[in-house]
Amino acid sequence: MSAAIDWHGPSRQPCPSCGRNDRDKTLGVTVDAGRGVAHCFRCSYVETLRDDRADIRPGKAIERPVGAPKHERLSEYGRELWNACSRLAGEALAYLLARDCVPPPADGDLRCHPALKHPISGIAGPALVTLVTDAITGVPLTLHRSWVQANGKKAAVEPARMLLGGHRKAGGVIRLWPDEAVTTGLAVCEGIETALSMAHAYTPAWSCIDAGNLAALPVLAGIECLVIGADHDEAGLRAAQDCADRWAAAGVDVAVVAPKAARADWNDSRRAAA
Repeated sequence: MSAAIDWHGPSRQPCPSCGRNDRDKTLGVTVDAGRGVAHCFRCSYVETLRDDRADIRPGKAIERPVGAPKHERLSEYGRELWNACSRLAGEALAYLLARDCVPPPADGDLRCHPALKHPISGIAGPALVTLVTDAITGVPLTLHRSWVQANGKKAAVEPARMLLGGHRKAGGVIRLWPDEAVTTGLAVCEGIETALSMAHAYTPAWSCIDAGNLAALPVLAGIECLVIGADHDEAGLRAAQDCADRWAAAGVDVAVVAPKAARADWNDSRRAAA
C-alpha cells in the first residue's frame, strides 16, 4: 500500500492513514531545505522524508510507502501510562457530565490522568485516557488521549485528541463496558462521547474510534443484536451501513440509528436538545 503526500509546506492535506476524503485535511506538512515532515493531528501518523539531492519542491507529490506500525501491541511506554491513570474522577468526570454523557463502569477501558503532558505543546492537564484493544482477541493495541476541561470543552491544545504514535489502531475498539457486560446485544459508534451519549438508551456501548474502524468492525461471536450509532455525515453514514451489511449477512439483528441534524453525532444531538 502506498499513499501520495504532496510535499510542499506548510500545508494541510488528507492523511494517508485515516483520511476520509479529499476535504478531510488532518495532515500537516512542513518542508525545509530538502527535508519534510508530515504529521496527522488525529491519528498521529508520521512520515518523514530526507532528500540529500534537495529534490523536494513545492507542489511535488512523492509516492511514499505506508509502512506497518512500529508496535503491533501496546508498548512498554503505553502500559506504564495506562497504569499511571486512575478511575474516572475530577475534571475528567466533570467534562463528561457537562457533555451529558453516561459515565461508564469503573471496570471499562476508560480512565483519567490529572496532569498528562501534551506531547506537542508540552502543557500538562487533565485528560481522558482510553485503552484500545483488538475487537476479537482483546489484546491491548494503543491508547487514545483527550485533553479536557471541566466545562465540557476540549483543552486549548492542538490537537486535543491523540492516539499513541507508531501503534496499530486497525481492528481496535474501546471497551467502555467490559466483556462481562456484553451478553447478546451491543451498541457501537465512532467516538467516545458519542458512545457515552448512546448509553442513555443503549448499553453496553463501545467506541470504534473512527469511521474506518467502525466500517471494518468484525462480527463477534455471541452478539445477536447490534445497534450502530452513525455520525450524520457522508463518511459516518457509509461506515455504519458497511458495518450493518456485514453483520446482517452473518445473521445478526442490526439497527442503524443516526441523529436528524446533518453533520451531527449523538453527543451533538443530546446537547442541542438540552
